[in-house]
Amino acid sequence: MSTSGSVNGRFSGLVNLLSGRPAHPVGADGRMALSDHLRELRARLIRSVLILVVAFFVMLFFYDQLLDLVQNPYRDAVELLDPGVESEAVITGATAGLMLQLKLCGVAALVVSSPWWLYELWSFIVPGLHANEKKWTRIFTAIAGPLFFVGVATGYYVLPTGLEVLIGFTPDNVTNLVEFGDYFTFLTRMLLVFGVAFEIPLFVVMLNLAGVVSGRALGRYRAWIIMGTFVFAAVATPSTDPFSMLMLALPMVVLFLVAEVIARFVDRMRGRRRAEQEAWSDDEASPL
Repeated sequence: MSTSGSVNGRFSGLVNLLSGRPAHPVGADGRMALSDHLRELRARLIRSVLILVVAFFVMLFFYDQLLDLVQNPYRDAVELLDPGVESEAVITGATAGLMLQLKLCGVAALVVSSPWWLYELWSFIVPGLHANEKKWTRIFTAIAGPLFFVGVATGYYVLPTGLEVLIGFTPDNVTNLVEFGDYFTFLTRMLLVFGVAFEIPLFVVMLNLAGVVSGRALGRYRAWIIMGTFVFAAVATPSTDPFSMLMLALPMVVLFLVAEVIARFVDRMRGRRRAEQEAWSDDEASPL
């Protein structure tokens, strides 16, 4: 009986640890004690880590497919090289193959499990937001994810051209040995740059909704913003070819123009609402 009670007690403790249930009663205003907030945060972090670990072991079974996906841009770049330029992917060190497998599966697990740990983060933040803030953050979340993946897909598409330009500087009769670990780091950084860059116009819209930036101000500095976008694209893209820069800069400019249109529309609606409120004085009776 004592052994059974001990097992049940441990199981109950594990359930409470993963659930993050508050130990103190929640107030009528929905507020929780600080210790309960920390307990909830700990539970969400543990659940996120467990899902990440499970996703990592699942990705180990798809390592060959993931490796092909990572190698394809390099293979396409080699096919684009001039006949006199040779390049070969290599790994160096006894543990290089193992580290590459762990790193690749870890990144894939982080991406695959992102809906779960983003949901845990969102669920922890949402209770502290007002209804209006929740509405806009839901819109932000719904747009931010697809926009990020569109940026990553764009970066993956232009990556072979960028690699072809970089490897093309290799002199004739010299073989360019590309260390695969460095290449994987280069690939993830470039895809991350494209993904984050596509989010910038969305942040502009959120700043406008928060009242920090107006649509008129965006229009006033439009030329400078576009010029800064091209400078950012030239600096952010690791390759030196203009094609990669344009593939990053042009979508960002289009998204910025869309953000400006949305900001002006929001400002117009905000001004109309303010005018309607000011039209009724305190002494004037409402038609209702």
